[in-house]
Amino acid sequence: MYKSNTRLIAQIIDDANGVTLAAISSARAKGKTPRERAETAAGMLASLAITKGIKAVVFDRGGFQYQGTVKAFADAARKAGLQF
Repeated sequence: MYKSNTRLIAQIIDDANGVTLAAISSARAKGKTPRERAETAAGMLASLAITKGIKAVVFDRGGFQYQGTVKAFADAARKAGLQF
């Protein structure tokens, strides 16, 4: 996960094979605030992962504090069906 002032980028990576399985940017998501865009992006990433058969992931917040848009992203991804 990477977070800037304007967007949030998240990927699901297979570390064993070094392959990116799914990726999303909140720039593609709809919403007025960065938090709303992060929640929408999390739902999109979760649905993409579930269609590829991925249900459980490890959440690496990339050193960012677990608050604000990072927390909103994680909560929305859990709500959409991903298990952390």
